Amino acid sequence: MDQKTKEFYERLKENLENTTESWPLEYLYKFIVPTNEESVKLVYKAFDGLGAVIKTKHSSTGKFTSVSVNVVMPSSDLIIEKYKEVSSIEGIVSL
Repeated sequence: MDQKTKEFYERLKENLENTTESWPLEYLYKFIVPTNEESVKLVYKAFDGLGAVIKTKHSSTGKFTSVSVNVVMPSSDLIIEKYKEVSSIEGIVSL
């Protein structure tokens, strides 16, 4: 992991800890993936069994798919762990 990515996760953890009064927390992940069945399936798989509500929407050109994942997470560490897990999906962008 490069330094910029490491610093991003450190800032995210700090922000989550400073703005959250209690855990677990309902958290909204937003991703953009290339529109192909495999990429979207991998996002669904990453949140399988967590009771996540997942919504998808295709871009106007159809080249990309927006994926919103609303899920209850028990800690900031696990929120970050999910970001790291999905970062291996080719072409994914976390928003």
